Amino acid sequence: MEITWFGHANFRIKAAEATLFIDPFFVGNPSAPADYRDIDECNLILVTHDHHDHIGQTLELAIKHDAEVVAMFDIIRDLIELGLPEHLGVGMNIGGTVTRLGLDIKMVQAMHSSVHGMPAGFIITDPKGLCVYNSGDTGLFGDMELFGKFHDIDVAMLPIGGRFTMDARQAAYACSLLQCKKIIPQHWGTWGILDQNTKALAEQLALTAPDTELLELAVGKPVTL
Repeated sequence: MEITWFGHANFRIKAAEATLFIDPFFVGNPSAPADYRDIDECNLILVTHDHHDHIGQTLELAIKHDAEVVAMFDIIRDLIELGLPEHLGVGMNIGGTVTRLGLDIKMVQAMHSSVHGMPAGFIITDPKGLCVYNSGDTGLFGDMELFGKFHDIDVAMLPIGGRFTMDARQAAYACSLLQCKKIIPQHWGTWGILDQNTKALAEQLALTAPDTELLELAVGKPVTL
């Protein structure tokens, strides 16, 4: 599995038959190292919620690449009204699982807000059993412990920016609940209103979840798990 961070909460994952994007926010993203028009491969898109800095260029990429979009049912209906071909919409809801391009994708709850539907996270498992949890934007909540009981989570992508999501201390505690092997921090450094580095996260992991490794991605540089 190869993971690339495009800044903020925008990730590309290459695994099994999929080249998928999660929350492909390019336009207006000062951290993005590329223009969405330069993306040459995409066959699946996951959307955690429809705030502009997460839904981003979902519609444009889906139409250009004929990529399916997996999201809350209400968000899919809205995208279809905006021009998404109906056959590309994969609507689902909390607790459901769909299998696409060799990946099992479970939608789980998140504690945040959304214009349509509800915010969500995704637990993605590849054919070899590698498991990645992307929480989307969220605060800390105790049911994260259940995710760790139901899934052997290798990597958790968690926000650490504060103000609109968890901060570093809460993200570290989330790792202790999830029992994840690694954390990839997201939703930080994009604008001055968010935390600007991962120093506090490293300190809090040492205190709260010492068995979880901090995997800080450089923007635009792929990492293979």
